[in-house]
Amino acid sequence: MGDSAVPDFFQRFPMQLVHSSTLDSVLAESGAALDLLFLWGRDCPNCDIAKRAMLAQPAQMNWPQVRWLHCNVYEDEAMATRFGLHGIPTFFVFRNGRRLGRITSWPGIDAFRTAVANALQSAGPG
Repeated sequence: MGDSAVPDFFQRFPMQLVHSSTLDSVLAESGAALDLLFLWGRDCPNCDIAKRAMLAQPAQMNWPQVRWLHCNVYEDEAMATRFGLHGIPTFFVFRNGRRLGRITSWPGIDAFRTAVANALQSAGPG
């Protein structure tokens, strides 16, 4: 299903859809330096702000060593429960299936890029 406020977001900014039942296996198969999990919800104003910002500067949000994943937590409440969400959007950073950190809410593109760059640096090579 698409998002009504930003209906073509996932066509224009491709991310792999995951569910609470598949997340662990998807993370286990990752060859990426980092996995970014975008937890969002349909008709969530803050999620739409993040999506619009990402679409406005897609090149700034693209790292060759990062794989993007996403889940609509309104449709998969088990995912929200698993991560103890209190608000969305929330982004989780993983390396080799292990959670490294979390970016809560949308901090803006510059702060988001800095957080991802720091995670990539701390993750080190392969």
